[in-house]
Amino acid sequence: MQQSNDVTGKVAIELNHVSYSDEGLDIIKDVSGILPEGKITTFVGPSGAGKTTIFRLLNGLISPINGDIYLFGENTQSIEPTELRRTVGIALQDATMLRGSVYKNLAMPKTLQNQEFQKEEAEHLLTQVGLDASFLNRDVADLSGGQRQKVSIARTLVNQPRVLLLDEITSSLDRISTSDIEHLIQHINQEFAVTIAWITHNLEQALHIGDYTWVMMNGELIESGNTDLLENPADPRVQQFVKGDWQ
Repeated sequence: MQQSNDVTGKVAIELNHVSYSDEGLDIIKDVSGILPEGKITTFVGPSGAGKTTIFRLLNGLISPINGDIYLFGENTQSIEPTELRRTVGIALQDATMLRGSVYKNLAMPKTLQNQEFQKEEAEHLLTQVGLDASFLNRDVADLSGGQRQKVSIARTLVNQPRVLLLDEITSSLDRISTSDIEHLIQHINQEFAVTIAWITHNLEQALHIGDYTWVMMNGELIESGNTDLLENPADPRVQQFVKGDWQ
């Protein structure tokens, strides 16, 4: 059974009885839930719970078999796919880069739209993610993991998304780089009022950075609400998971 703690304020994304199957396998099972606008929602749960599939649904990379997804009150099925992906940006764990300069990578979203991307804009984005203008002409092959992730986030911000999806973006980083990225995301959330959804396997990170949390297991949303639910979950399965006893 899904359990939810009510939140005050507006809703950025709402899922209404959403299901998704692939080759006869039920991956997402009748999920209903919300992402509060302007907040950071963390997604936790064991591997294979369906968290990344939810992100692919939110970003329009795949469509639900059943149910509806609403983005600021509008059904995503009625939103042109390119526009949906500009509004709902995504940054991934591996921070995939094009070969070449940081500028080339930052310009990619505009290049795909046949638009110019001024170097002044690129420099401004770099400063927003804590990198100085000297990085613009660097080869991405020479960047550290944390620097690559910052460039990946900056590239996602080129389209000025209202929602930003982050899929395990710190899982391969060291402690200092992880802390740096966490502060960056909190800055983006607060400075630009961007709604954030963050998949993390780290429960301490979820508690530290999240305002709201989804706990998913076996394609179901088991429990959701204010992030402190992780300190006192109502569902026995979530209690087991938080204690590390989940099998």
